[in-house]
Amino acid sequence: MGEITGRQVLGITVGAFAVIIGVNVFMAWEAVSTFPGLEVQNSYVASQQFEAAREAQDALGWTLVEAYEPGRGLTLRFTDAAGQPVQVEGLEVLVGRTTSAAEDQWPAFAHEAGTYVAGIGLGPGKWMLHVTASAADGTRFQQRLDLYVKG
Repeated sequence: MGEITGRQVLGITVGAFAVIIGVNVFMAWEAVSTFPGLEVQNSYVASQQFEAAREAQDALGWTLVEAYEPGRGLTLRFTDAAGQPVQVEGLEVLVGRTTSAAEDQWPAFAHEAGTYVAGIGLGPGKWMLHVTASAADGTRFQQRLDLYVKG
């Protein structure tokens, strides 16, 4: 084994820093390219309306339960304070991963016997649901749910 020269030490040092910088640039690029963006356009305006909207939604007394079965798809069940099924209007659901917008979907739901069903396929792992609907009187209902699909 020979002596380590100054050029070899310089090459090792430059190579190590090149790898570190390359990985950091790659990770920063992935973080920025997969970030879905803003939740609201103006957070101040949204905060001013939040409390009134929350109270109106709480007054509905609704409970939302989600389920996923491979082959059947995603089901949502809205119930009132008495546990009776609720029929909603304008149901919109964003289904996606919590870390990336690449797999985002807006499935169409059909109302079947008190349950809303969308025949979509979801891969294993954690999913989020952003659910928006309205009551018959126009009160808006919003909820974010986490769904875990077993592999």
